[in-house]
Amino acid sequence: MSLPLLGRLSLREYAAIVAGFTFVVLEALLHVVVALLPTPVIRWFYDRSRILFNCLSPTRAPESKSDELGAAERILRARDFVDLCRVHGYAPEEHVVLTKDGYLLGLHRLPAPKAGGNTRGKPVVYLHHGLLMNSEVWVCLTDEQRALPFVLAEQGYDVWLGNNRGNKYSKKSVHNGPNSVAFWNFSLDDFAWHDIPDSIEYILDITKSAKLSYVGFSQGTAQAFAALSIHPQLNDKINVFIALAPALSPAGLANNIVDGLMKVSPTLLFLFFGRKAILSSAPMWQSIVYPPLFANLISSALVFLFNWRCRNITRHQRTAAFAHLYSFASVKSVVHWFQIMRNGAFQMYDDDTPPVLRVRSAVSAYHPARFPTKNIAAPVVLVYGDADSLVDVDVMRTQLPRHTVVHRLRGYEHLDVLWGKNVHNDVIPYVLEHLRCPCAHDAVSEEKSHKWEVSAVA
Repeated sequence: MSLPLLGRLSLREYAAIVAGFTFVVLEALLHVVVALLPTPVIRWFYDRSRILFNCLSPTRAPESKSDELGAAERILRARDFVDLCRVHGYAPEEHVVLTKDGYLLGLHRLPAPKAGGNTRGKPVVYLHHGLLMNSEVWVCLTDEQRALPFVLAEQGYDVWLGNNRGNKYSKKSVHNGPNSVAFWNFSLDDFAWHDIPDSIEYILDITKSAKLSYVGFSQGTAQAFAALSIHPQLNDKINVFIALAPALSPAGLANNIVDGLMKVSPTLLFLFFGRKAILSSAPMWQSIVYPPLFANLISSALVFLFNWRCRNITRHQRTAAFAHLYSFASVKSVVHWFQIMRNGAFQMYDDDTPPVLRVRSAVSAYHPARFPTKNIAAPVVLVYGDADSLVDVDVMRTQLPRHTVVHRLRGYEHLDVLWGKNVHNDVIPYVLEHLRCPCAHDAVSEEKSHKWEVSAVA
């Protein structure tokens, strides 16, 4: 007897499943072994990986210690958000938000410029990270002039940075411990229903402000799209929503085998990674692999999955930033993204596993609820790279309100918007422009009610 699901797979997809399971099993065994090793042995592996990297790397002339290399080394040594800020001379605050469903979320705040000053009465800006990230991705740059939070602080803004449930700064709940399956039972829906609105409510309460401006990156934009669409009252608390490398309903991955396999059955990820955190052993790999080699492995993975070459990010910046790239996320939240990709719609999590054999009909018997993003009333600004494989701005136009403003960055990929060598010229000035004149967005909404505004940088 043949299995219907497996009968639909090609030989390449069979090979992908076998290779995937083999990798997961070997990786899990290695994780256990490394956890039992003493520190001197781990250091030995680290040193061997450095030798391997130097042997495999193209021969380079001896490199003098540049300012960027020195900054990259300090960023690599930084253990957390506070250390990263201290690298550039800033003194952040740490806050904790209790969501309505019991998760404790870490918030970081830059209330004043480096030189200090009054924190009251300033315009508030809230920044939110992407998938498998935390707030560190905003501040792990080798040059503070390219770090949006530091620039905003120097420009007189009260800067807040959020964290998703489950990541490095939000791995606690009053109901379940992080070792339980129940703790990790969350998706984009939970970020939209709780994490984003509860964080915003806390920030406005502490600052005594009526409104704030929201800047999201990647999934941080998707969470805001979702939250604003299902919480109409939340729109009244947003001056402007600036979406960097926006994510709504990506077409899929660049690798056709992985993309096709996950779209056939997104829940295969549960078989590969279980129902807790995805890629939970990444910190282990970082501890035993020489940082430049680890950065090369990440770069190869980005090419394999998304065809991102990161040519706009310098070598030292990649080494520094990739060390702070990963943070814990639920497998369910990644499954949610593959459901969105498979259906080509920005929908809520589909708890109903589709039958293996569907009866084709002109009328569908089931339709997962979609986030009503056209109902967003807050001003929206999209900033995207035209070399970003996850952004299809034409599709976004059909899903967002007509008052949305679009800004194209020529030659930019996804991560370039955060860490590119020219973000201080191409990205940050544009963000500041829209933060400084939120009142102009109301005029844009009225005057451009039947068209989109599209601009670009060379």
